[in-house]
Amino acid sequence: MYFCGMKVKVMASDKVQYLVALIAEFAAYYGLTTVQAVQYLSKHKALELYERQYGYLHTQSFASNVRDLSAYCRRMGGTL
Repeated sequence: MYFCGMKVKVMASDKVQYLVALIAEFAAYYGLTTVQAVQYLSKHKALELYERQYGYLHTQSFASNVRDLSAYCRRMGGTL
């Protein structure tokens, strides 16, 4: 499956819907387009983190998840 031109694993519908909403929140917070947000999160391995930690992340607020993914990306070399 491809999302914004990037290959991603096929996930259950609820995981995909939550991921789309989380990416939109991340993009809005940083003033990015959806494509830019996906590229940034993918480059810094945050989408892999999301896949591994979905069970926890979907129980937290979007604001908390944006902060957590931002911190993770910074640890992985990101600058946002």
